[in-house]
Amino acid sequence: MAGNVNGKSIVQSDELMEAYQFKTVPGYEHTLVWINDGTPDLSKEQRLERYPDSVVPGPGGTSLHFVTFPPVSVFSDPSFDGKAAQDEALIRLRGLADHFERQDPAMHKTNTVDYAVVYEGEMWLELDNGETLHLKRGDVVVQNGTRHAWRNKGTQPVTMLFFLNGAKA
Repeated sequence: MAGNVNGKSIVQSDELMEAYQFKTVPGYEHTLVWINDGTPDLSKEQRLERYPDSVVPGPGGTSLHFVTFPPVSVFSDPSFDGKAAQDEALIRLRGLADHFERQDPAMHKTNTVDYAVVYEGEMWLELDNGETLHLKRGDVVVQNGTRHAWRNKGTQPVTMLFFLNGAKA
C-alpha cells in the first residue's frame, strides 16, 4: 500500500495478506484488502488499522475484496451446517452477511456499485428474475445495487475480485 508523508510518496505496507478461511465452509476464503467507509480525505494518512464494523462501504466509500468460493458440492454435503455458516458470516462479513436472504442465503442486495472480476475459474451470476450468466476468467460484471447471487456450479474453487463503491439508495 502506498501513501504520502510530507508530500512524498511512500510504501506504507508490502506484506502478504492472508485470506480468512471459513471454518464452517471448507474452501470459502475472504480477504478484505482495503476499505474507506466514506469519501477519503487525502490530506490525511489513509490506514486500515482494524477490521471494520462493515465490509460494505457507505456512500462515497470503497472496499476491495478477494473471495474464493468453493464448489456447490460443499453446500450439498450432509455435514454442511448452514446455521453455523450463517453465524460465522455475520461475524466475518459484517454489513454484508446481514443482507443475505433467509430463504436463499446466497441472494443479496447492497447499496453499492460493484465491479466483480473472475480472477480464476468459472462462476454463475444469478439475477432475481432467475436469469443466469456463466462467467469465465477475466470476465467483468458491473452491478448497480442489483439483487443477485454468486453460484459456483463447477467442481473447482473460483476466485473473484470485488471492488464495491458505496452509493445512495
